[in-house]
Amino acid sequence: MGLSIREIRDNTTRARHLMQRSRAQHFAVGAFNIDNQETLIAIALAAQKTNAPVLVEVSQGEIDAMGLDNVRDLVDNYKSQYGIEMYINLDHSPTVDDCKRAIDAGYEFIHIDISQANHEASEAEIIAKTREVVHYASFTGALVESEPHYFGGSSNVHEEAIDYEAIKKTFSTPEGAKSFVEATGIDTFAAAIGNLHGKYPVPKELDLELLSRIRESIGCQISLHGGSGTPLHFFEDAARIGVSKININSDMRFAFRKTLEKVLAEHPEEYAVVKLMPEVYGAVQAVIEEKIAAFGSGDKAVR
Repeated sequence: MGLSIREIRDNTTRARHLMQRSRAQHFAVGAFNIDNQETLIAIALAAQKTNAPVLVEVSQGEIDAMGLDNVRDLVDNYKSQYGIEMYINLDHSPTVDDCKRAIDAGYEFIHIDISQANHEASEAEIIAKTREVVHYASFTGALVESEPHYFGGSSNVHEEAIDYEAIKKTFSTPEGAKSFVEATGIDTFAAAIGNLHGKYPVPKELDLELLSRIRESIGCQISLHGGSGTPLHFFEDAARIGVSKININSDMRFAFRKTLEKVLAEHPEEYAVVKLMPEVYGAVQAVIEEKIAAFGSGDKAVR
């Protein structure tokens, strides 16, 4: 059942208060992707156990699998069942129309990423379409996130090493961040400082000095995408510097798949797979709790 406009605006107001608390108290909120109900259960259980606010996020492929409105209903149901502070983030949405549909459905956080669909999109096009989403989101109060260029990698497990010389060419700059935020009016800037989508055989390295300079150059929130495979001390430092949102996906997918393979191999006679799933989402829950501890968001929920 859809939310009323008053309920949506109440939710987005609380979401904005959360981002303000994150800046004032120097913690980051975990944004965790789902493509199945078990992963959502793991997020809810971790949030309840740690008393942490969390964002559930879905990209276009995950929306295609689960349904835009279905995700809204599932999150609301589990939020009520577990008594937790939980919101929805539309992740890397490639079109303005998709963003508008999510805003209408009551998503509190919207990430418009024009370069996701067109890696060669001009900055002028990205700015114009981002501003259109910012304007549309003002009706509900949804927070809008964006970046001025394509962000590399994919939310999968990679075998190749990270080519940092190539990645550094896509790093954000304080000047570019300031210009983009002023041109678009976004609530959250997605910074590129060594973070990269996916899980790699070597740990990621974040340029915290660059992050500090970006933080000084803009007044809005900062997010970090591609958090999987990052040593936890980087997250602790990033939260202290002023990052408000950190995205995690591949680490959860890896735990889900490896644990599912294990329990299926251990129980070849069991065809009621639902009986095997608690161990699977328990493994994902452990990953989420580890991230929450590093983000400093435990005991920061407000219900």
